[in-house]
Amino acid sequence: MPWILSNSPSDLFCTECGDNFLFFSLSLTVNLVAIVILSRGKCGLSKCITRYLVGMAAADLTVVIIEVILKRINNIYLPVNFLFITPICTLKLVMKIVALDCSVWFTVAFTFDRFVAICCQNLKPKFCTQRTASLVVATVCVLGCLRSIPFYFVYQPQLIINSVPYFCVLTAAYHTSLLWAAYEWFDSILTPLLPIFFILLFNALTIKHIIMSNIVRRALLRNVDNHNDPETENRKKSMILLFTLSGNFILLWVTYVVHSLIWRAENYNYTYKYYTNPIYINQQTGYMLQLLSSCTNTCIYGLTQRKFREELKNGVKYLFTLNGRLCK
Repeated sequence: MPWILSNSPSDLFCTECGDNFLFFSLSLTVNLVAIVILSRGKCGLSKCITRYLVGMAAADLTVVIIEVILKRINNIYLPVNFLFITPICTLKLVMKIVALDCSVWFTVAFTFDRFVAICCQNLKPKFCTQRTASLVVATVCVLGCLRSIPFYFVYQPQLIINSVPYFCVLTAAYHTSLLWAAYEWFDSILTPLLPIFFILLFNALTIKHIIMSNIVRRALLRNVDNHNDPETENRKKSMILLFTLSGNFILLWVTYVVHSLIWRAENYNYTYKYYTNPIYINQQTGYMLQLLSSCTNTCIYGLTQRKFREELKNGVKYLFTLNGRLCK
């Protein structure tokens, strides 16, 4: 990535290009694998949970396609093309914001769903359903699109060639307007400060409820010969997945949060790209970790869910079997 030092600018670009291709290949593979396996519904997860996890994987895949292929690889490898035309360039940036918002708030929705399922038994039959999950996913997507509309109007062409506007740079009004400054703070709070707060809150309440429930259940089962409690085991599996996903999200977004609070968003087009500059290193590290969060969930599923690992093994075996048949 761009913070690797080199004596030659071309070496810097080669290093970044190779990393981009490697990252894209990894992200594309893991997210597609997650979508396929989860969509089959054989991982022992409820349809409600599966809907949220598939939505998160799809949003993460969209982020990777937009940020890595349409932006980074296109800008480095390809000559000037239609993707550099200002309306399309701006649309790419807005679509990335929408995809990131969806990924973040799907995580919040999943956390809240598990909170309701464990702590609010009266609401569980009504809220923790496939229909509700589909409605929540659709609502988050629509609100993400509406929320991102203002960002489409903060960019202007950098060049005009044969009456065609190319590239997109922030307008002067964005740098000087108090309204845009306030909106930028609102955007930083909305994503990801508010989601992090909700995730920590729901997890804390869930942990408290589980501790209290386990104390009561252990007291009730004290005189029972068989201490195997299926309810406790199911909760344990669900909470391992929940806390791992939540913790992974918070850790990988912390650097971006620090950068967004100290320096405003115009640093996205940071022009003083000295590779030893702490601001630039912090900025690019935050973006790298933010993108990394879009390809780690599948690894988490594999580490925490036995049936997911079994489905993955079956898929690999099927591919080798199919390849052997085609080669005969």
